[in-house]
Amino acid sequence: MDSASTPAAAVPPYAIELVGITKRFGTFTANDGIDLRVRRGSIHAIIGENGAGKTTLMNVLFGLLQPDEGEIRVDGKPVVMADPSVAIAQGLGMVHQHFKLVPSLSVAENVFLGMEIRTRGLIDHKKQEDRTRELSRRFGLAVDPTERVGLLSVGIEQRIEILKVLVRGARTVILDEPTAVLTPQESRELFATLRGFANDGMTVIFISHHLEEVIEVSDTVTVLRRGKAVATRPTSELSKSEMVRLMVDREVSFARPARPATQGATVLSVRDLWARDDRRHPALRDVSFDVRAGEIVGIAGVAGNGQTELAEVIAGLRPASHGAATLGARDILALSPASIRNAGLAHVPGDRMVRGVDGNASIASNLVMGRQFRAPWRKGWLLDWKAADVEATRMIERFDIRARGPADTVKRLSGGNIQKVVLAREFTNDAPFLLIDQPTRGVDIGAQEAIHDEIMRQREKGIAILLISVQLDELMKLADRILVMFNGRLMGSVDGEEADEDQIGLMMAGVAQSQVEAAA
Repeated sequence: MDSASTPAAAVPPYAIELVGITKRFGTFTANDGIDLRVRRGSIHAIIGENGAGKTTLMNVLFGLLQPDEGEIRVDGKPVVMADPSVAIAQGLGMVHQHFKLVPSLSVAENVFLGMEIRTRGLIDHKKQEDRTRELSRRFGLAVDPTERVGLLSVGIEQRIEILKVLVRGARTVILDEPTAVLTPQESRELFATLRGFANDGMTVIFISHHLEEVIEVSDTVTVLRRGKAVATRPTSELSKSEMVRLMVDREVSFARPARPATQGATVLSVRDLWARDDRRHPALRDVSFDVRAGEIVGIAGVAGNGQTELAEVIAGLRPASHGAATLGARDILALSPASIRNAGLAHVPGDRMVRGVDGNASIASNLVMGRQFRAPWRKGWLLDWKAADVEATRMIERFDIRARGPADTVKRLSGGNIQKVVLAREFTNDAPFLLIDQPTRGVDIGAQEAIHDEIMRQREKGIAILLISVQLDELMKLADRILVMFNGRLMGSVDGEEADEDQIGLMMAGVAQSQVEAAA
């Protein structure tokens, strides 16, 4: 046959195929015979509860883990992903949730780190900058190649991470929770970039807990549950509630709860508060607000804009530079953490393993911490362990802590169940003020609903609540008022009933509330 009449080889419809992938860790099966086929030129979302196997599956695909069973195919051909270098050579790139950039280097130097362009043995900075500029224009990822990364926003940092993947020739890009540190506007810019990738024939695998984003950006959704792939559907055929039902096998409500008007007295008052971060840079700048009894005040902002330092100052874990803070009638800035708790603070810290629990102790011990000298925990001068076990068993049931019993060691629990231990202790402390930092971090969607219900019960009891969360949808569901932080300052205050995601997003990016309202 004449070569001119030979038909071109058919391009396989799937860029990536995972066939029967199983990955075990001891007796635990993280991935159980998973089949996943990702069509070329599409955005394919993978969703599931924490522990469903999403990250494990992507680590297998990218060569970070080796499967116990199953096969990986790229463009229809079987490939053994022995390590990430093989995956990169096969045209895969992975953008992790936590960025891996060098702040002291320029954008171009970070993009080419480890594969520098050299001329006569020396790094050719101009060629690297030109190539970075060319890639950024081609893919709509606007960056200045000469800027130092340490001076840039997290949104720009994420563009750099994507450029690092593209410069290595990626045709399939894996993104793990890509919007966790972005404002709503930055998220939409990212989605436009991903859609441009797909239109150019590239393939995107998108992992996210935010189902609204999945609906907005993806073409196809695969749902994982307990290590198995339970459904793969066109995104257009699935509502948010249907996705959740597939993930947790039951109905979950996302509606903003009805609530009576707040009429309580001021419990926490913060005035003109300044504080420094660990590098001695200003982290809080002239922050003032009140929290009243029976009110939930939310703090919104991209991570790293002073929320952590605010929580630490209120809890007595970081000194203030200037200002005042009173809890009830007491000035708390000069008090120790223990004294502030005695003054009426209950605290759910953002980092549960560092400040929330003793991982080597039992559940019962962790639930007793901070109240071992109070009834029913105390018997004379001694701790009444029998009473402690009874109370711990009651709390395990109430908060649905998945454990064998009160004697179970906390470090043996999953991250979500460790969080429930912290919540159980603090929510039953009968303190008039509750400081909650990232209440649903690491907690699956089903448990999130239960935690939200418990927060609303605390409000109904008349507790004053300061709720810090990087999840804007969580704040819009729960908060009576939302305060927006940027670079250590409060940019504005929004009524929870009237909260608008776009307006809050602009304030999260540093636009003053007066300018946002003028443009509305």
